[in-house]
Amino acid sequence: MKTVIIVQARMGSTRLPGKVMKLVLNKPLLQHQIERLGRSALSDDVVIATTTSDADKPIVSLCRALSIRFFRGPEDDVLTRYFNAATTAKADNIVRVTADCPLIDPRVIDRAIRFFMENQSRMDYVSNCLRRTYPRGMDCEVFPMRVLREINEAASSDSDREHVTSFIYRHPDRYRLGNVAFEKDYSHYRWTVDTPEDFALIGILMKAAHAVRADYTMQDCLDLMEKNPTWAQINAGVSQKPVT
Repeated sequence: MKTVIIVQARMGSTRLPGKVMKLVLNKPLLQHQIERLGRSALSDDVVIATTTSDADKPIVSLCRALSIRFFRGPEDDVLTRYFNAATTAKADNIVRVTADCPLIDPRVIDRAIRFFMENQSRMDYVSNCLRRTYPRGMDCEVFPMRVLREINEAASSDSDREHVTSFIYRHPDRYRLGNVAFEKDYSHYRWTVDTPEDFALIGILMKAAHAVRADYTMQDCLDLMEKNPTWAQINAGVSQKPVT
């Protein structure tokens, strides 16, 4: 069974254009994320699902420079882009992450994959954010190709085509859902990048974490946040865009 991490990434962003290619420690955020995803022990490949827009050529250039597989598809119909990327990669199981989560811990991903593998006879979809306990920015979802194929055929609303997996968790009568929870609730931390404030915090946290060790963990980041409580105020006023 081939498990593929597919990252949806594009340069367009209403609140922080070009965010995935912004530099921290002389590397684009997307490169930091790709390097971290590559340390997942339970996945077989990483694929970047970007768009055919000329604006996303820098993402393609980065993937080529890093020898990372990529797929280009529609900008607005992200579900079609995602399905075609998974088909091209010959994935049996998919791990979905988004490019605005550069701190994501491969150990968190492996925990979700392991939970899915151990329960796939009774679960169609596993996530660590159906009930949030992890910091926002550690989000990941795991589901089989058969489910991605089904929702690609069944989802018709613009929202479901844009948000890829929303059709799944909006239909708990049709899909068996599983949630991976952390031992303590840290969902008040926001480690995703959508605004200048988010980027400011991520830059500070990423530099401090790298000073601890190159292969830093989510726990390393939590320890730093606990030691520096004012950091959380940097993006405390930022609200997450709702899935409509």
